[in-house]
Amino acid sequence: MQPNQLNNLMYKFLAKLNKVLLPSYSKKRLDLTKASKLQLAIIGYRYFITTRALD
Repeated sequence: MQPNQLNNLMYKFLAKLNKVLLPSYSKKRLDLTKASKLQLAIIGYRYFITTRALD
């Protein structure tokens, strides 16, 4: 396996794990202007992992 493929597999695994473990704020209709710092951090982390998994 090449390092790029291994990296991509890792991000895809993390994306699936995030989907199971972390809360989905879009389903809860969370207003981003009223989100706490922790909620914003979780949203940012999920975005980062999801965009890397799609590459």
